[in-house]
Amino acid sequence: MKAKYNKYKLMAVMALLAAPLAAQETYQDTKLVDNDLNGTARYVGMGGAMEALGADISTVSTNPAGVGLFRSGQVAISGGLVSQQGETTSPSFGNINANVKGNKTNASFDQVGLVYSMPSGRNGYLNFAFNYHKSRNFDQILTAANKLSYASQNKFTAMKYPFANKYNWNAVDANYAEIMTPILDNDGKKIGMDYLDGTAYVFGQYQKGYIGEYSFNLSGNVNDRIFLGLTFGLHDVNYRSNSYYTENLDKRAISETWEDLRIDGAGFDIKAGVIFRPIEKSPFRIGVYVHTPTWYDLSLSGANDLTMKDQGGKLDKGQHAEYDFKVYTPWKFGLSLGHTIGRELAIGATYEYADYSTIDNRVNDGGYYDFWSGGYYENTYSDNAMNHHTEATLKGVSTLKLGVEYKPLENLAFRLGYNYLSPMFDKNGFRDGSISSPGSTYATSTDYTNWKSTNRLTCGFGYSAKKFFMDLAYQYSQTDGDFYPFMSYYSKASNPKEDNIADRVGVSNKRHQVLFTLGYRF
Repeated sequence: MKAKYNKYKLMAVMALLAAPLAAQETYQDTKLVDNDLNGTARYVGMGGAMEALGADISTVSTNPAGVGLFRSGQVAISGGLVSQQGETTSPSFGNINANVKGNKTNASFDQVGLVYSMPSGRNGYLNFAFNYHKSRNFDQILTAANKLSYASQNKFTAMKYPFANKYNWNAVDANYAEIMTPILDNDGKKIGMDYLDGTAYVFGQYQKGYIGEYSFNLSGNVNDRIFLGLTFGLHDVNYRSNSYYTENLDKRAISETWEDLRIDGAGFDIKAGVIFRPIEKSPFRIGVYVHTPTWYDLSLSGANDLTMKDQGGKLDKGQHAEYDFKVYTPWKFGLSLGHTIGRELAIGATYEYADYSTIDNRVNDGGYYDFWSGGYYENTYSDNAMNHHTEATLKGVSTLKLGVEYKPLENLAFRLGYNYLSPMFDKNGFRDGSISSPGSTYATSTDYTNWKSTNRLTCGFGYSAKKFFMDLAYQYSQTDGDFYPFMSYYSKASNPKEDNIADRVGVSNKRHQVLFTLGYRF
């Protein structure tokens, strides 16, 4: 069969271009809700396990009460390098070759902050703090390749075609529907589309950007035993992704798709925490904190371009989608323990929990002007179809952070840390392109990865000279996952050739970070 252009268009294709409603999709959500371990080099060097120990400005975005342990002012600035290990920019499989334009190593500005401390009462202090830190660094190259057997991206579109009114039609489907050969009834009406099975594929993606968090904190202590803190956070989202996917198809045909994706916007949250010493004459401390959801208001711009080649020539088709949407992340809860032995040793442990299956994808449904106030108010409602998918695909995540600091000299410190994060994704989760949701309608790709648990190892040292201090930290993190180029389809027929199944491919995100902090106490 030769791929050829046809003039028939589905009503669903027109709906893709004209639908006014918009929401987000589960797998895109996860880019926004997961935080890196980042901040000052001291905080990172101890694995971030300082939510009970406090007295580090990075705790402003985890346990706000940690800033309440400051008894003097401080200013700090941090930056470094982030490098990805083991990923190629030239993925290949058989006779398929691709190139990914991306950098494995990037410089990063990670933190800048100020604490102002003043006495309050007989034994108390009242502290104000501002801190910026990069809570998420999106820089990553992801590649995958594998064989295909009686499966392809365009085959799933063909399977959905007869049910276009029941299942959602996205930009990828729209492109294939306008290029592949139509199936006509006796009256010349299009009732389906032909497809080509694939034999192999190669995928390459370069993601970049960041989420920057601006934290404003008020904290203090009562009789040097109870420390309280409150933080208001603003989150600035800047996400970019370019991906390339190509398949070798039957009859010596080739398909190539390109996706260009941007997500921009902002969100805000509130964090509250307390640290207390249960035993008056002991430095042992317990920290408890809670984070509200981050209420994101975002805009997405996505494009999908398709090229198909065979002996008869080449055909191109493209789709573009832009929409605004909202995502509300889950609540987060934390418990931390901290203890010091003399002036030489500090030990910290933190446990956090957030249930990501409760993410609320929200549809923007227009708005209205209030003539009394003169303001514009947007109407939104929960996207129940996508939220049910999120509930089935994502899980609650437990985070364990351990850290230790040893000071052989008063002005010299050595640090070690470890993190474990349980998997966010159900191992059987999949990106369902048939959900009746705007998040599926506006999708410009079909790939997804079920990432597993994350392990982080950290170390570092610090040196102080009078009022100046400097810290250096190293972090290694690794997250393995299962990549799929598209969701699998199991037909009701007994013939396995009617199925459309893509096997998983193991992938890994291994990252190194070197972080330096320079600070001044006043």
